Amino acid sequence: MNIVVCVKQVPDTATERKLRSDDKTLDRDAADGVVNELDEYAVEEALTLQKAHGGEVTVLTMGPGKATDTIRKALAMGADKAVHLSDDALHGSDALSTSYAMAQVLKKIGFDLVILGSESTDARTGVLAAMLAERLGVPQLTLANKVEVEGGSITIQRLTDYGFDRVSASLPAVVSVVEKINEPRYPSFKGIMSAKKKPVETLGIADAEIDAAQVGLGAAWSEVVDFAAAPPRSAGTVVKDEGDGGVKAADFLASKKFI
Repeated sequence: MNIVVCVKQVPDTATERKLRSDDKTLDRDAADGVVNELDEYAVEEALTLQKAHGGEVTVLTMGPGKATDTIRKALAMGADKAVHLSDDALHGSDALSTSYAMAQVLKKIGFDLVILGSESTDARTGVLAAMLAERLGVPQLTLANKVEVEGGSITIQRLTDYGFDRVSASLPAVVSVVEKINEPRYPSFKGIMSAKKKPVETLGIADAEIDAAQVGLGAAWSEVVDFAAAPPRSAGTVVKDEGDGGVKAADFLASKKFI
């Protein structure tokens, strides 16, 4: 089975994140880049399925040159090879443009199953899996907390507010997984060393037959109109209980529209 895992490099959520003043896009140099945490569950699930059914696991990422760090971690976890879509023309692409670009790459490299995390910790749109499936013309199975493959079909437990639904489809398909599905492994020393020797193919937009007019900031359907730095925290409000502390606390919460 040919499994492709889509991963993304995102700014570390433990550090301050900023937008660039020139084009209002995320300043990726202002914070350390790390693997999107939810994508690690996708990598783990791909490796679990590979162990059960055989085949190959390919990591696919779209991003600048420094995103190779993200690729190497996925390879150190156990993925077999990687494809890195990197081109200055992709800068500023929104979810719609990103889905188009990545779908073009997926058509080029081929797949039986595409696995993603449920969302990224920087954009948090949670729509890429559905968009990819639509562009590729294959079934989408989202928010999976369990995945089963048998022959040419796939069945998931789709997490819902009331429990889960069982959803089945034929392969090829696109699946997004939630963090409850597994526990991602830590790369071993052997895995880290072997990752340095695994093949990583770098593609530009011309290599993947991507139309430059459909990607990048100029082609984005969404934009940041304006932004400002968060104001510094002011001193808190102290409620002195003189027998009416509960009323004062309730009045304060009501004034902030918490209750």
